[in-house]
Amino acid sequence: MYLGLDLGTSGVKALLVDEDGRAVGSADATYDVTNPAAGWSEQDPGDWVRGIGAALAALRAAHGAAFGAVRALSFSGHMHGAVMVDDAGCVLRPCILWNDTRSHVEAAAMDADPVARAVSGNIVFPGFTAPKLAWVAAHEPDVFARVARVMLPKDYLLWWLTGRYATEMSDAAGTAWLDVGARDWSGDLLALGGMRRDQMPDLLEGTDVVGVVQAARADLGLPAGCKVVAGGADNAVAACGVGALGEGDGFVSLGTSGVVLAGRDRYAPDAGTAVHTFCHAVPGRWYQMGVVLAATDSLNWLSRITGRGAGDLSASLGDMLRAPGGVKFYPYLSGERTPHNDAAVRGGFTGLDIASGPEDLTHAVMAGVSFALRDSFEALKATGAQLPSALAIGGGSRSDYWTRMLATTLNIPLERPDEGAFGAALGAARIAICGDTGADPGAVMTKPPISDVIDPEADLTAAYDDAYSAFSGAYPKLKAMP
Repeated sequence: MYLGLDLGTSGVKALLVDEDGRAVGSADATYDVTNPAAGWSEQDPGDWVRGIGAALAALRAAHGAAFGAVRALSFSGHMHGAVMVDDAGCVLRPCILWNDTRSHVEAAAMDADPVARAVSGNIVFPGFTAPKLAWVAAHEPDVFARVARVMLPKDYLLWWLTGRYATEMSDAAGTAWLDVGARDWSGDLLALGGMRRDQMPDLLEGTDVVGVVQAARADLGLPAGCKVVAGGADNAVAACGVGALGEGDGFVSLGTSGVVLAGRDRYAPDAGTAVHTFCHAVPGRWYQMGVVLAATDSLNWLSRITGRGAGDLSASLGDMLRAPGGVKFYPYLSGERTPHNDAAVRGGFTGLDIASGPEDLTHAVMAGVSFALRDSFEALKATGAQLPSALAIGGGSRSDYWTRMLATTLNIPLERPDEGAFGAALGAARIAICGDTGADPGAVMTKPPISDVIDPEADLTAAYDDAYSAFSGAYPKLKAMP
């Protein structure tokens, strides 16, 4: 048996699978994000530990015999977070999360140095780890002076389980300290961010074994000698879960954030597009993705202000896709990554009428997020990545209406995996299998069964093309607003 653990921003999912990758059982636990100031987003790493403990306890209670046969586990984790610890491994401050934009000044200063893009292959975004440490150095110097190690969120759990400070290529690639082409820490990038190599974790591939679960974690009930495999960043591991490893394979994710991802067989960066070029969670591969910071988060925001559940808002639109409406929404609630790299821009509605109601706002929010994902899709194509079709994953893809709108906006078929497909948790379990058995990732990380295929609505593609053009043209005006 094998365990895949998906450490998300709002909760953790634990998936127990057999040696063939078939799901035996799953459990989850939730935790909170704090927002101490505008643009700030933090989390207590202790909440992840408690969440993992609760999810594993539930799995052990429901599937005792199978749980007792676990040979290895691995992780998917949300990227870019900065967990800072002292010499004793004690957390110095709450983790600064991926969607925190406080370090935009530091990020811009680092990005202005030509070495940053040349070596990392990426723009230095405010959400990346390196500018977060630069912010701490400038604003919390007492904390910075005590930093012995910096870890990504899932890597804190690797250390908690094994006692070893380690990370792997896919998460390290999102720090702005890694030479992404060479798959190694860069002395130049570390110096640019005011960091030292001894503050970095050991660097592994995702399928490498970090160690075994230490005796101090015996209360988790895992078998003695259970291996802990390095795992990967959430989107890279989700790609492992859906078989998106190489050219022509990819997915569109409608999650808290939105992602368009394409697997790559080679390192082909184009930082100017604001597309991320990262190492994959398996050796010898890379992937590229465009990121929308607020995807289903935009619908959740609308849910909060209307007092209606996100599912109810979606269901209110019915089954038949409508043409783009007069109400427009720009989903820049936390700034935007691809293609704008703009932490300061903010979203909003235009075209509101006294007759506008919740259905009009819901349609506009879904369309705005779809158009933002089209921005990422176009940026990916500019790098040479090709996606003639894609898998649709994430909570938002459960909406038939939204998936149909997105397929029409991108003008490609979208394939939805069976409900039994567990995305990043399954990808983590597959990584655990490879780490334990030495199996070829290409043989283990296959495409899941497809539930249905959503084709573009041919009679509406032109209308959505026109609406997308108008959406793209609005960004300069929004940026100029105070």
